Parts: sequence; structure tokens; C-alpha cells
Amino acid sequence: MLYYLFEYLNDLNFPGAGVFNFITFRAAMAVITSLIISMIFGKKIIRKLQRLQIGEEIRDLGLEGQMQKKGTPTMGGVIIILSIIIPTLLWARLDNIYVIIMLITTIWLGTLGFLDDYIKVFKKNKEGLPGKYKIIGQVVLGLIVGITLYYNQDVVIRVQCAEPTSADQQVIGEDITYSNCEEGDIMYHDVKTTRTTIPFVKDNEFNYVDFVNFLNDDIKYKFAWIIFVIVTVVIITSVSNGANLTDGLDGLAAGSSAIIGVTLGILAYLSGNLIAADYLKIMYIPHTGELVIYMAAFIGAMIGFLWYNSYPAQVFMGDTGSLAIGGIIAVFAIIIKKELLLPILCGVFFMESLSVIMQVGWFKYTKRKHGAGKRIFLMSPLHHHYQKRGYPESKIVARFWIVGMMLAVITMITLKLR
Repeated sequence: MLYYLFEYLNDLNFPGAGVFNFITFRAAMAVITSLIISMIFGKKIIRKLQRLQIGEEIRDLGLEGQMQKKGTPTMGGVIIILSIIIPTLLWARLDNIYVIIMLITTIWLGTLGFLDDYIKVFKKNKEGLPGKYKIIGQVVLGLIVGITLYYNQDVVIRVQCAEPTSADQQVIGEDITYSNCEEGDIMYHDVKTTRTTIPFVKDNEFNYVDFVNFLNDDIKYKFAWIIFVIVTVVIITSVSNGANLTDGLDGLAAGSSAIIGVTLGILAYLSGNLIAADYLKIMYIPHTGELVIYMAAFIGAMIGFLWYNSYPAQVFMGDTGSLAIGGIIAVFAIIIKKELLLPILCGVFFMESLSVIMQVGWFKYTKRKHGAGKRIFLMSPLHHHYQKRGYPESKIVARFWIVGMMLAVITMITLKLR
């Protein structure tokens, strides 16, 4: 909103109004605004949750210090949601399709998580929202995001001095420069495509329609949107649930998400900058630079929430926060075509999810085969395994953060290491 006000003032030659044209300035202001909301208003929200007696119900799993958390306010994800949405509305361009998609994602999954927490707290149902309804909600969001990204004419990549492939659709825009490449000039095409980036590969682009190369070309390209939407749904569901499983120790999910957010923000800036994208030989995606403002608000929300969520936590985010932050990370990565980097960047989420899958799968297999189920880990998700081994909660969280930082560095290295 403020962007349009200062754009108007800039047209009137108002001194200093032109600074709002800079993404870096608006991103900095989004971080500050987000921190103010989460740290100052967050305290009032926590007090409100305490007055309403919205406390966490704890199952006794035999973990050290676990029962001391009983009654700690939950549904603190409301703080995160507000700290993301308000700064984005204030500082970002609201006519940007990518910003719109991210806002829809935030509200959609925040609402889904809120319903789950509401049922747990107010209806006294420990199971919360049935799992099938969570999955349906995530799948519907995936359909909305996938179809929008596939069909919206503003969602393009810009390629230089090359004709689109048969799997792409060339889009002519008024802001595109066309000239004769043979004469050494520059020619750009705006292209709609289902291409994405593969890490550690020299020619690091992959087209999702290649999954069905065995089909006739006419059929393959006709149903390309279905393949893209399916991939989108799977990624959103997987990462969202991975973040949800990670939210088991004070500050673990919020801190890990902040690290991931910084990395994605840098990648969005590079992908939305023609000079940087050309230098790094990565896809240039017009208008994704505006996503830096959104991600700045996300990072500020995570850090501000950590003020109250770090050990010992004064508030838990609940599914209101954990489902939302996982979905946000997934959709953001899909938009900037870095979703195949998520197993590396979100390695903490990935290992937490994998530990649960391995534990449940091995238990069922051994029970069916030997009559008694066996376990791989002392307890899953993975962070509980280390708790069972006697590691202090704060040390586990700090070490998981360090692993997350290492994975973030490796993710950035993939830009050049091919």
C-alpha cells in the first residue's frame, strides 16, 4: 500500500520518495515492520492466549522437561501470520502475481492450521483436524498454485538469443527487446515453461514434461499442466508436513525456517535480477525480485517469534504456524524454480520426515515378519531420538540450526558448482 503512495509522491517529485523504487530498501523496512509486530504485538497476543487458557496439551512420552511445558500457550502461529501479511501489504507491490500467490498460501495454510489447533484446544480433541482434511486442504492449495503458475501470462522466464523449445510457449510482451542476434544485438523471449533447475548439473534445466517422453508430442504437451500440478501438490504437501513434524522442540522449526528463508530470499533476488542471473547462468524470472519483500517479512516473523519461542518457550506456534511456514517455503521455491534444491536446503525437515517414515515402516515390517515390531530410532521424529539419548533440548536445537546453515551454504554453492 505504501509503495503506491510513494509512487504517487515520486511522480510529484516529492524529495526522497524515489527510494521506494528500490527492492532492498522495501525489504529492509519489511524486516523491521515484521520484527516490531512479532516482538511488541506478539507479547500482547501471548497474554491474550494465556487469558483464554489456550494451553498446550502434552502427552507424557518420557522425555526430559516435557511435562514442564504443559499449559504453555499455543496457536502462536497467529503472530507469525500477522507478521508476514501486514508488512507485505504495506511494502510490496500488490499487483504482482507472485506476491498474490504467497499471500493466498499464507492465509490458506494458516487457516487450515488454525482449524486444527482450534479443535485440539476448544473441542478438547487431541487428534485435531482429521489428517485426510489436512491433506485435502494442501492438495487444493497445490491445485490453485500449480494451475495459476501454469496458465497466468505474467508467469514467465526470459531467455536470451534462443527460440523457445517445443515444450515452451513464447509470450510477446511490450517490455521485451527484439533485434537480430546475428548482428550481435540482444534478443529476449518471454517464455511460459515447465522447466526448472537441477542442482549440480552443468546444463541444469529440466522440463517436467520429460517425465512422459514415451508419449506422443501432441499428447505430452497437451497434458503438461497435469504433470506440473501433480509435482506442485506433492512438494507443497511434503514440505508442509515436514515443517509440522520439525516443530517439536523450542525454537527448532522457527530457527530452521529463518535460515531457509534467508537462502530463498537471496535466490529470489538473484533470479529476479537480469545481470546477476546472466552472470550465474540461472533462469531469469521477471518480477520475482518483489518476492524479496515478502521473504524479508517472513524472516522477520521467524526471528521475532524466536524471541518468545526460544528455550524455554513462552509460546508454541502450533499447526497454525508450522503448516503455514512449510507451505510458504515450498510455494516460494516452486515460483523461483528452485524446488529441486529443497531436499538439500530443507534437509532438517527432510530428515525429520524420513525418520518417521523409516520408523513406522520398519516397525510394521518386523511386526508382520517376526510378530514383534522393532524400532530404528529410540523415538521419532529424529529430534526426540536425541532427547532419549540424553542430549539437552537447547543443544539439539542449536546443532540442528548449525546443520541447517551448512545445508544453506551447500544450496548456494550449487549456483556455481556444476
